[in-house]
Amino acid sequence: QVQLVESGGGLVQAGGSLRLSCAASERTFSTYAMGWFRQAPGAEREFVATVSWSGGTTYYADSMKGRFTISKNKAKATVFLQMNSLKPEDTAVYTCALGPQYGDAKLWLLSDVNYWGQGTQVTVSS
Repeated sequence: QVQLVESGGGLVQAGGSLRLSCAASERTFSTYAMGWFRQAPGAEREFVATVSWSGGTTYYADSMKGRFTISKNKAKATVFLQMNSLKPEDTAVYTCALGPQYGDAKLWLLSDVNYWGQGTQVTVSS
């Protein structure tokens, strides 16, 4: 069973930036689409962004467009989320997700996710 190991969360002031990373435990998963979700306190898990298995295409939730950038190191089965112009409402636990093999970048439902990471806390202070 694959493990997804995330890093890069932390505390940042509003307007700042953070870069999250997530590495799959086996490079055989380099042919899988990957993505990010987040969950704020008291809220449901929310879709953030996905990247296709090749890393060539990306898809974002509307509220993240222009501020967040998802990318993938295909060879290493690693996905990144660069978050700029952070707002207090971006405070949440961000969780990496592994989708379908040879999957496209698109809006994912929770049911589209095959494996989840453990999550990393991002806190944006005002």
